[in-house]
Amino acid sequence: MIRACCIGWPVTHVRSPLIHGFWLKRYGIDGAYGREAVEPGGVAAFLHGLGDRGLAGCNVTIPHKEAAFATMDEVDPGAVAVGAVNTVWLDGGRLVGMNSDVIGFLTNLDQQAPGWDREVDQALVLGAGGAARGIVHGLLSRGVPVVTLANRSLGKAEAIAAGHPRAVRPLAWQDLPKALGEADLLVNTTSLGMVGQPPLDLPLDGLKPSAIVSDIVYVPLETELLARAAARGHRTVEGLGMLLHQAVPGFARWFGVTPEVTPDLHAHLAANILGH
Repeated sequence: MIRACCIGWPVTHVRSPLIHGFWLKRYGIDGAYGREAVEPGGVAAFLHGLGDRGLAGCNVTIPHKEAAFATMDEVDPGAVAVGAVNTVWLDGGRLVGMNSDVIGFLTNLDQQAPGWDREVDQALVLGAGGAARGIVHGLLSRGVPVVTLANRSLGKAEAIAAGHPRAVRPLAWQDLPKALGEADLLVNTTSLGMVGQPPLDLPLDGLKPSAIVSDIVYVPLETELLARAAARGHRTVEGLGMLLHQAVPGFARWFGVTPEVTPDLHAHLAANILGH
């Protein structure tokens, strides 16, 4: 039996077992995918012991993505750009890691807003955490000329922009209304609007009618931001698809089959979210 897992602290909330369990059943694979609670400070030891634990690899969630990155023998360019790893596998005893969040975001955007990359000259990204760093990298890799990065702490946005001085513009949060009119794509990477978090208080009055609105939050399935954007006639991109697509590379590495993200998988996860 091939085994993999997700590590985090805490990890009980992680929905990855639902995704991988669905695929294991769908493809008739003799495998298992579980959760492992790993305390901060124990990440390197756990990862170096993957083989001894009988694990082919693992996903990594908060707060361990940076520590996992530092433990790898080899990482992909996406992980280097973000400074974080969320997917790990063994290759001849070596620890190899990647950041599939970037792939998940872009694939989801391709699926829900086909042709977006031919239309977007300017993107406006809200937030400056790890997710924003990955999404900025992804947008630039797909040829978006200008990305404006707005954050309540301007210094964090400036730190990301420093790595891309010609393409990324840091923006103070209070200046958001002025930037909305220039954006062809608006992406929320903050936790604002998530169940249990404060709402995202951002009037969309100045947003151009052709702009696409994306939110990586997936609980609730349709955030208030997306509902307001849809009511204005904007194309919207929900966050659950990103979660599903980011899981594909790990499953392929561990279990030897590249799985499909299908409507029934989406419905399977959506039912679980609605049930909570």
